[in-house]
Amino acid sequence: MRTVIHVTGHTAIDHISRVSSLPRPNSSAIITDREIFFGGGAANIAAGIACLGGSVTLVSAVGSDFPGSDYDKWLESLGVLKEISVVPGKHTPTAFMFTDEEGDQVTFFEWGASGKFRELEPPRYPFVHMATADPVYNVKVAARAEFSSFDPGQDLHRYTKVQLCEILSHISLLFANNHEVEGMCRITGLSREAIIGQVPMAVFTCGSGGSTLFMDGDEWHIPAVPVRMIDPTGAGDAYRAGFLTAFTRGINPPASARVGAVCASFIVESAGCQTNLPDWKRMAERYNQVFGNTDDIFLTGAS
Repeated sequence: MRTVIHVTGHTAIDHISRVSSLPRPNSSAIITDREIFFGGGAANIAAGIACLGGSVTLVSAVGSDFPGSDYDKWLESLGVLKEISVVPGKHTPTAFMFTDEEGDQVTFFEWGASGKFRELEPPRYPFVHMATADPVYNVKVAARAEFSSFDPGQDLHRYTKVQLCEILSHISLLFANNHEVEGMCRITGLSREAIIGQVPMAVFTCGSGGSTLFMDGDEWHIPAVPVRMIDPTGAGDAYRAGFLTAFTRGINPPASARVGAVCASFIVESAGCQTNLPDWKRMAERYNQVFGNTDDIFLTGAS
């Protein structure tokens, strides 16, 4: 029986725009393209896990506009189980993302219904990933879970030093990109090495620079998979979906990190966080092309 991965955090509508450049304050930039997609860190990860054949439950909060919507039906079609709080009078969270020609990005995020998280009392999850969500809620989740992973995402600025240190003292796995690592160091006063030493496993990603897994005093560098990048939005969420799905199938952490890198490569090939999610077969074919023998990701009979 496969492990059910609970993923807590935002379900959101993404308004993704490409701009000629990111403007300075009191100036403007030309929008060259704009599209609307399904998003939200937790929902992106849950959708990615489901596409890979994993068992996943999305724990989220949405507005009254969500039930029966195309987004609701999409998650249903993927097989994502939902533990969703519907908050009357609130919008489903909405993200406005602007990406320049260099791939740098800024995001404006309307929390909307996600404010409900602060009021919720989470159960003791056997296996949970905490995506972007309310810090008070995530502290409770981390303290009660048997196995928990955490990525602060772009909600990092909402955390206090006490909250971050509390989460780090409980989690089993930390995901962060290089910008988030710098922010965590600044908020906690800890060095990068000290943060790594706080957790059993840490995965730090660096865009085209690949990622690094830290575990038991050792580290493994995993190169990014070379593809033509259309939009970087959602690559980190796809990485986490790949890693967590592989890890819960009994695949070792370095190989799980490679699975994550492969999944991320599919997402950057098109705009939208859920538009080009791979299934396990597509992922394994690319894994074999990039990393060679796939025996290390089929040891548990995954298919």
